[in-house]
Amino acid sequence: MTTATVTPWPIRPGRKIKIGGLTPFSAADYPGQLAAVIFIQGCPWRCHYCHNPHLLERTAKSPVDWDEVLAWLDTRHGLLDAVVFSGGEALLDPVLPVAMAQVRKRGFKIGLHTGGAYPDALQGVLPLVDWVGLDIKTRFADYPAITKLPRSGEPAKRSLEILLKSGVSYECRTTIHASLHSDEQLCEMADELASLGVSTLSLQRFRSEGCSNHALNNVSYAHFPAPNTLEHLSGLFANFSVR
Repeated sequence: MTTATVTPWPIRPGRKIKIGGLTPFSAADYPGQLAAVIFIQGCPWRCHYCHNPHLLERTAKSPVDWDEVLAWLDTRHGLLDAVVFSGGEALLDPVLPVAMAQVRKRGFKIGLHTGGAYPDALQGVLPLVDWVGLDIKTRFADYPAITKLPRSGEPAKRSLEILLKSGVSYECRTTIHASLHSDEQLCEMADELASLGVSTLSLQRFRSEGCSNHALNNVSYAHFPAPNTLEHLSGLFANFSVR
């Protein structure tokens, strides 16, 4: 089994992955597959538009027991195609490769949602993963304005390069909000992604559910992005969508 070469937490004997929540059925989190989504606790970033703020911190006790999840998955054969590990930031948990291997052994495809904060950990788990949804926040140089962490665009860019080189199926997606992005930024971000070889990009309109940033929740963005921005982006990628 492949393990991550760098993890932000030490691995103790008997340690289990820390789960903050579970969605038992989703048709939207892994393209073309019916999936369960496992939400891992902890994230190094504090994005303004985060809609899972309850997952940002790691608690002493996991709210959901991993052994119970595995027992439940054993009853889902023929009902689910895949299991998606999300967060928080799933790659923060050093036990993620072990958990993925256990799920894969049960015959499920493995999906991963990540912001790319830990490129070495991403490279370690990619042999276990069938599909990756990689969040691209904005232009890499502008990441701190969204994540609130200096130089956070550097590991994100490296993660993208690792993912593209791996050949693993993927989708890049950007959550957009008129208070955090401009049309010019989106066009420049798209140009940068296209130059790196990205072929699939989805824009995700901000949703207020779960977001604790009232300033963002109270801003209307009905006419953002502009039509010419969407036209520019759609011409850069073989697969482009807005949802």
